[in-house]
Amino acid sequence: MKTEIITIGDELLIGQVVDTNSAWMAKELNKIGFDVFRITTIGDEREELLEAFEAALSRVDAVLVTGGIGPTNDDITKKTLCEFFKTELVFNESVLRNIEEMFAHRNMSINELTRGQANVPKDCIVIPNTAGTAPITWFERGGKVLVSMPGVPFEMKTVMTNEVLPRLQAKYAKDIHILHRTYSVKNYSESGLAMHIAEWESALPDFFRLAYLPAPGIVRLRLTGRSEDWDTLVAAADEAEVWLKELLGESIFESSDAPIGEFIGALLKKQGLTFASAESCTGGYIAHLITAVAGSSAYYKGGVVAYANEVKQNVLGVSESDLIEHGAVSEQVVRQMVEGVARITGADVAVATTGVAGPDGGTPEKPVGTVWIAAKVGDKIRAERFRFGAQREANIQRSANAALFMAAEMIQKRK
Repeated sequence: MKTEIITIGDELLIGQVVDTNSAWMAKELNKIGFDVFRITTIGDEREELLEAFEAALSRVDAVLVTGGIGPTNDDITKKTLCEFFKTELVFNESVLRNIEEMFAHRNMSINELTRGQANVPKDCIVIPNTAGTAPITWFERGGKVLVSMPGVPFEMKTVMTNEVLPRLQAKYAKDIHILHRTYSVKNYSESGLAMHIAEWESALPDFFRLAYLPAPGIVRLRLTGRSEDWDTLVAAADEAEVWLKELLGESIFESSDAPIGEFIGALLKKQGLTFASAESCTGGYIAHLITAVAGSSAYYKGGVVAYANEVKQNVLGVSESDLIEHGAVSEQVVRQMVEGVARITGADVAVATTGVAGPDGGTPEKPVGTVWIAAKVGDKIRAERFRFGAQREANIQRSANAALFMAAEMIQKRK
């Protein structure tokens, strides 16, 4: 089944708000075997909306729309949908009750604009919004579906998960099985990985499709298979996985789509270890990756963002003479940083980073992208120098990933 996503809002077109809805929706639709044919972003313009609705329904089975259904004058999606489907707005008591209950829970009173949210298109299925006030509307025409949802990510995700995806599956269910397997790979560029596994990729059965998903320091391989026979699909995927792991060995650090923070968190929990971080050039990004995982309080002790040398010295205990003689970006300093954060937090595992993220600050001896990383597991410390590129954001991400990879390798090899 083909689907199309339309996101609406001037704020998306001018970059004031980043469209995260489309990525999440596409991922969830793909999980259940629905192909996303196109993603379109348009402003709050009646003519643009009418044209987008008509074009989308001409080429796909289901159109999912987010945005433009709030209570203010710039939210025109609901009225434009009435025009498109040749219907009118009518007052809906159940929607009003939902709004009243929500506002009562928040100890707030309803104004006329909010009350107007209870006006919905007459010829549609109204789906309750359990996370907000804007109702979800489901239209059908010629065997095709258009669903209008709020642009607020939390509201959209709630209704997609609980209502829209199950309804789409019920309407368009087919006897086709979908299998996804994702492998997170380190130590390869995208092109280098493609060359290394070229023979493996060319030998995949026709019912498989391979996608390369690169990020700084990581390339994810997503293998997608479709077949009417589930057993055949699984057997073929298992065979392909054995060969892939023979080719890549320890470069596959995770056989799932889990982010690196979740991967190392699982390692820490499995072995009953705690974790801490000392960061200079990464500026707290490692702490973010770790704490973005629910339940990380079970193993994350804390961290120190030691950007200035005096913080490295006064908080982490880095030697002033080593800072002067070797500089902040050095093996001597990063080793003392990792020892210091482990000491002050009592963590079993710790990492430290210090480097030149850029775009300036480099020298001939230590150009932009030079990073020293250390990891400590128990009494063992490992320190390594890396040479990344000239892009600041990529350097920060690569440094954080490399630090977590280093710690993960040491945890896996500990006795």
